[in-house]
Amino acid sequence: MKDHLVKATVEGVRIFSAVTTNLVNEVVKRHDCYPVAAAALGRTMTGALLFAANLKNDEAITIKIQGDGPLGKIVADAVPEGFTRGYVDNPHVDLPLNSKGKIDVAGGVGRNGLVSVTRFTGLKKNIVGSAEIVSGEIAEDLTNYLYVSEQTPSSIGLGVLVDTDLTIKAAGGFFVQPLPNVSEDTLNRLESNLCAVNSVTDFVASGLDAKEIIKKIFDGFDINFSTTTDLQFRCHCSREKIEGVLMSLGRDDLQSLIDDGHAEVNCQFCGKKYQFTSEELKSLQKNFFTPKH
Repeated sequence: MKDHLVKATVEGVRIFSAVTTNLVNEVVKRHDCYPVAAAALGRTMTGALLFAANLKNDEAITIKIQGDGPLGKIVADAVPEGFTRGYVDNPHVDLPLNSKGKIDVAGGVGRNGLVSVTRFTGLKKNIVGSAEIVSGEIAEDLTNYLYVSEQTPSSIGLGVLVDTDLTIKAAGGFFVQPLPNVSEDTLNRLESNLCAVNSVTDFVASGLDAKEIIKKIFDGFDINFSTTTDLQFRCHCSREKIEGVLMSLGRDDLQSLIDDGHAEVNCQFCGKKYQFTSEELKSLQKNFFTPKH
């Protein structure tokens, strides 16, 4: 099944649902993630795509989760066109299963720390919000962020199922948000339906697509489906951007790399390696640091 996101509305409620198995598999392979990191990063990237579905074109969002657990910082970018990328500081964290026999994402993330969300609008000032981590389970933390920082009651479900060979068997999520005109009856019925949902990964692993997941969550409702967006892991790093990073080091640090005879720069998000010879570094130094008359 191709990764995709579906938008729909129901009686004063909007919902986005996503299947992200392939893109999570891609990023887990690129970063060589162990199960705890794979689940945490996959959930965060899926959450970023669900958040981005609310944005206008040419906008973007970054979610950063940094607790006091061994995973360190977890970062995911996404745009409404359906592209995402992400990384985790320590992908090789290995923890025993939690008391429920599941991957201990909360133990990897930690309880003390912040969820930070940055919305890039294309204007001079980006919109930044944050909230404390409440559980380390990602979905609960993002739900709490929306309530605390944006005063928006919502319900978010995220899941990543890691197979025995460390590949991703299923990944996906949903985002449910009541609108101002929602009725009390609709909220009560929706709450009852959400309580009956076992897990997103059960839906995806059983072969349900995003549209069918929405039908499960909104069983008994008249659903209005709108758009479907293909989703994909995509990094927007480039050699030109890496050259800009090298230039930001300053003349002395660049000279040190020239003296070493080469430089290798790895993109945090996709793991791609950029190699620069001494001659290429000298050319950068000449172009950027030679005074122009």
